[in-house]
Amino acid sequence: MVRIQDALREAVERLEAINIMTPLLDAEVLLCHVLDMDRLFLYVHRDRELTEDQLKTYSSMVAKRLEGVPVQYIVNKQEFMSLDFYVEEGVLIPRPDTEILVESVLAWAKEQGDQHNLIIADLGTGSGAITVSLAYYLRESFVYSVDISPKALSIGRKNAKILGVEERIGFVHGDLFEPLREKGLENCLDILVSNPPYIPKKEIDKLQTEVAKYEPKLALDGGEDGLDFYRRIIDEAYVFLKNGGLIALEVGHDQGETIKKMMEHKNIYADIRKIKDLSDIERVVVATVRK
Repeated sequence: MVRIQDALREAVERLEAINIMTPLLDAEVLLCHVLDMDRLFLYVHRDRELTEDQLKTYSSMVAKRLEGVPVQYIVNKQEFMSLDFYVEEGVLIPRPDTEILVESVLAWAKEQGDQHNLIIADLGTGSGAITVSLAYYLRESFVYSVDISPKALSIGRKNAKILGVEERIGFVHGDLFEPLREKGLENCLDILVSNPPYIPKKEIDKLQTEVAKYEPKLALDGGEDGLDFYRRIIDEAYVFLKNGGLIALEVGHDQGETIKKMMEHKNIYADIRKIKDLSDIERVVVATVRK
């Protein structure tokens, strides 16, 4: 029989051999999933023997990781905003960076004082991480979640149900503002938020294997310069936002100033700010609409 520490050691060695960035963490997360235990359990019970079925399942998971499949797709889970989200191939894996976007929106909503009956639109559902987190933490809000991918909308609905907020989210299929226009939501939104595709087309294949090979290109490809979706969103967002409403956009690490200038050029966005993460990288651009 194989003990926990032996199974981990072998997995780490195999992952290290192909230069996986976090071999120990990945090996531990996969084994925790097999055992349905936390990482502390692995250390306290490192001499415990795995059953034949557990070892078989673990070996299968490690094999997938060796092929480059992201850990999150293997275990179907990713934490975001202290909530556990279901993920699978076909939807973008939520990143910690995107928490800056959600936190910026929550902070703005708190500053407004009255958080009741906020109407929010999230352009680009993905796994539902942004949509569901906003509905979860802004208990009196209603969120319209838009995506062109039926798969993303399906996973978003699943996460909304798991986290108990499905009654305050409207998942709508379509291209950016199209479904909002069909619902007659001009001048109705308090908040418009988006983490749009922003990777320049030519850069996608240069990304690490986990991203380039397995994550949906639809959620990554921002056009030739990575700015296609920002142009479209900034051109139309003010039509749907109320006077004084908030637009909040996640941006690539070198795109913040460009997005800020695009907003300034429209002459309808005010209080434009770039927000940095803890590593001093500009992650979010926010502004309010002045009509």
